[in-house]
Amino acid sequence: MLPMPVTKALTKLGQDLADARRRRSLTVDMLIQRVQVSRPTWYRMEKGDPTVSLAAYAMAMFTLGYGAPLGDICDVSHDPSGQRMDRDRLPKRVTRPRPSRLPGGGEDLSDVPPPAQSGMEP
Repeated sequence: MLPMPVTKALTKLGQDLADARRRRSLTVDMLIQRVQVSRPTWYRMEKGDPTVSLAAYAMAMFTLGYGAPLGDICDVSHDPSGQRMDRDRLPKRVTRPRPSRLPGGGEDLSDVPPPAQSGMEP
């Protein structure tokens, strides 16, 4: 079972698709050919059926001239909660990495492989 706000949003989307089709004076036959769905699928879309694929809804919006609005729905610019969480995770200050504290002040070369042996002795 879907939450009520999701059901209402899908129902509204379906009604908006039906209204947009009629405003453009497109018949169902014209639109299903362009969207490449069957007539029963289109009617389910106009009712906001949640079992219809997201791709079919996206193609319908594109065909009706809405571009590709699904690409921006979860964009970071529309996510103030996520931006706030990112901001809260930022360090209070950034410091330089500390130099190695090995005896003699040298660098830690433990992960550097030894030089290859040539096989010739001097």
